[in-house]
Amino acid sequence: MQISVSTRHGHLSEATQEKLRAKAEKLARIFDRLMSIEIVVDLKDEAKPKVDLQVSAEHKHDFVAHEQGENLLGALESAIGKVEEQLRRYKERVQERHRNPDARRQEAPVAGDEVADDADE
Repeated sequence: MQISVSTRHGHLSEATQEKLRAKAEKLARIFDRLMSIEIVVDLKDEAKPKVDLQVSAEHKHDFVAHEQGENLLGALESAIGKVEEQLRRYKERVQERHRNPDARRQEAPVAGDEVADDADE
């Protein structure tokens, strides 16, 4: 999985970039089909850094979160929390679809079934 960190309006030290990468790597524990993670840090307002997080998964699925906070790591944690929730919901939908592919067909009543029940009585 490729993780890229870029900065607008400033510079982050290599140590800070490594911390951001380490936190972002934890997303792979939730959903193992991640292809890339892009972290963009905007330091235009240094008192409230903005973090944009874009996670790409297989089959062209992108998960995006934007967060602005009092400190950089707090904003990143919040953005990661948002993406985690998106990944969990997506994974649940995919698993449900594979567990029960005939769910729609079973729920819909067939018009001929009622007539057959009445004919027996």
